Amino acid sequence: MNLTELLKRPEGKTLEFKRDLSSAAGVLRTVVAFANTAGGTLLIGVEDGTRHVRGIADPLSVEERLASMLSDGIAPHLMPDIEVLPWRSTNVLAVQVYPSPSRPHHLKAAGIEAGVFVRVGSTNRRADDEMVAELRRASLGKSFDEQAMPELDSEALDFHAASECFAPVRKLRKADLETLRLLVPHQGRKVPSVGGVLLFGRDARACFPDAWIQAGRFAGTDRTRIVDSAALTGPLPKVVQAAIEFLQKHGLHGFDIGALRRIDTWSLPPVALREAVVNAVVHADYAQRGAPIRVAVFDDRVEIESPGLLPPGLTVEDLRRGVSKLRNRVIGRVFHELGLIEQWGSGIQRMSLACRDAGLPVPALEEIGTRFRVTLQTTRGQLPALDGIDQAIVDALAGGTGLSTNEIAARIERTPRAARTRLANLVGRGLVREIGSSPQDPKRRYFLATGG
Repeated sequence: MNLTELLKRPEGKTLEFKRDLSSAAGVLRTVVAFANTAGGTLLIGVEDGTRHVRGIADPLSVEERLASMLSDGIAPHLMPDIEVLPWRSTNVLAVQVYPSPSRPHHLKAAGIEAGVFVRVGSTNRRADDEMVAELRRASLGKSFDEQAMPELDSEALDFHAASECFAPVRKLRKADLETLRLLVPHQGRKVPSVGGVLLFGRDARACFPDAWIQAGRFAGTDRTRIVDSAALTGPLPKVVQAAIEFLQKHGLHGFDIGALRRIDTWSLPPVALREAVVNAVVHADYAQRGAPIRVAVFDDRVEIESPGLLPPGLTVEDLRRGVSKLRNRVIGRVFHELGLIEQWGSGIQRMSLACRDAGLPVPALEEIGTRFRVTLQTTRGQLPALDGIDQAIVDALAGGTGLSTNEIAARIERTPRAARTRLANLVGRGLVREIGSSPQDPKRRYFLATGG
């Protein structure tokens, strides 16, 4: 484990710093949240916020105390990897937690009702009943939309609506409802699955009141004034098409005059909008109640937000690498059959490539509260402007090995005091990271910033 590389990163979904073990409850919450979500590393002996390395005086004693805390305080039993990492004249304790197949884990003192935590950004959030249920399903390899709805019968599905959606692809037969898991066996009879009702239920909103898309066009860059809105309901494949049409309606950026006709141009690549909407619908957590999928169009961006955090074990970085976990298998399979999904796990990468090819920033992917948001910017992204000296500092740090203040001062032919002023500005702008025990640490070194 490379301590220097970890210190260059900010706290986030898979990384947290603790100065010591004085807050035992905080340490236990973090370990539980890491295990229940996507794993992570906890560094003990590092100040959170500043990332100054304080170290621990007696690492073996602290390691033994930590192991006892974890054994006595967490259920089911969980024992992460604990490693002592040397740092100059002291040591840091690194706790490596892996996504657990035994989730949900909880704090014994709080019980399963109040002791389950998940990781959201750089914070630990207590899981509600719906999240606990999802963690259990994930550990069993099941999805919410595969569950039977025994209170309904096969007539709850609108076969005519389903046939219309499949008509461009193939003729839908009654038997296909079972093959596609829209109908599932339950106690000797066929009943709709959750996915079947969400996709083609005659009265899906009665069972899932938030299974729709709320679309809005706002004037300016905030939600102060709305100029157009739509409530998009019906079979989910048609809801997707309606959302794309709403985005296209408000997405015109201008036009070019060609030799024979006017050619409309779009502020965002259509493929990026399509992928963002499809992903939101396919991966939404329909077990959550309180808010629908939302599509918001602003002057400078489009935000597409769906209920649910990323599935357990998945991070934003995984998504960008093409790693995917399908939350709703029934919906995913139907969308795949309809050609709305081309290849599993490729949507985010295809969206990002389309934006890059159009000269736009790659989409921002965020977990916010208990929801997931994709933001597509409609203006070209720009890096903060650097003058010649700042650029020389950035170039000097490009090697990745880190430089001291004096080394940077020599590179830019300035005094150490002038170099410190420049470096403080670059650190404040998020372009450079400093690693040391404190601001006065004569051995602190500077690195180019990397993502969390």
